[in-house]
Amino acid sequence: MKYQIFGQKSGLRVSTLALGTGNFGTAWPFGASKEDSKLVFDRYAEAGGNFIDTADGYQAGQSESFLGDFLTSERDNFVLASKYSMGTRDMQTTGNSRKTMMRAVEESLKRLKTDRLDLYWVHLSDGQTPTEEIVRGLDDLVSAGKINYAGFSNFPAWRIANAALLADLRGWAPIIGIQVEYNLIERTADRELLPMAEALGLGVAFWSPLAGGTLTGKYRKETDPNSRKALAGGFLVKDSKNERETRILDLLESIAAETGNQVIDVALAWIRQKHDQSTLSTITVIGSRNVSQLDANLSSLELTLTKDQISHLNEASQIELGSPHEVIAASQGMLFGGSTGQIEIKHSVA
Repeated sequence: MKYQIFGQKSGLRVSTLALGTGNFGTAWPFGASKEDSKLVFDRYAEAGGNFIDTADGYQAGQSESFLGDFLTSERDNFVLASKYSMGTRDMQTTGNSRKTMMRAVEESLKRLKTDRLDLYWVHLSDGQTPTEEIVRGLDDLVSAGKINYAGFSNFPAWRIANAALLADLRGWAPIIGIQVEYNLIERTADRELLPMAEALGLGVAFWSPLAGGTLTGKYRKETDPNSRKALAGGFLVKDSKNERETRILDLLESIAAETGNQVIDVALAWIRQKHDQSTLSTITVIGSRNVSQLDANLSSLELTLTKDQISHLNEASQIELGSPHEVIAASQGMLFGGSTGQIEIKHSVA
């Protein structure tokens, strides 16, 4: 397992693969028992992983409770991240407000049996709490020693940029990173979120790197989309029946045959190497439900794709940037002879 500093606004050292623990628990229709979760946790630690990612709402709080028992004396050996906004079943307040934040962090600390979180994510935009209220609350938590760093998950780019600017101008604790859905099928973060993160020096954690299992190829012969969603957590599963998704999966299978690897290895190797030529700092959050799934994810670390293979996957999965990006590219092409702007736009997508 390799390590890196997460973004340019912290000295936080994290492993290339983070362990997402949404499957730790049995309160949802899918998940793992405490015993199976402990096996996954131990195997991840043995592989050298140090970044654990959870949330108060995962399995109605069971994920955090399990981790509290697993970490015990090993707490200082891990970077522990949690999130608030969704709440647990017994919480009467949800959303991004200061009231919810302060209650949520205390309850997470109790379940996790720790006195601080290394990284606290605002899980999901509620569309109404002022950004200033959120950022000031996070700064207060840093000052109180409840959290070490703060970040945003599932927020639009303009709100994250606003939050980062507010923190910088007010001298509050910096926003150090974002968490976004990203994989070969879901690449809309290329439009605004990833260019913003690179420009502001934010670290990026990619969740759902296998599109809810779609990019393993195991659902290709499954005709009932409802059964796929039940197995992989509903909205995470991507449709593999349209032309673009079929092209991506065909290419994954072709490269897997070339390299002697599994499809899952190629999909994860692509997301790990995708931004090697940029200044963007990225990690991948894997959400294994059992040890065999975790081992399949870990094996991807042994695969290094060639530039041509990455290029082919980029091309097969590319998206349209839309307005104003395409207008900007066309205008820069006319102004500068099709060099600077055009190359920059293409690089951000491919």
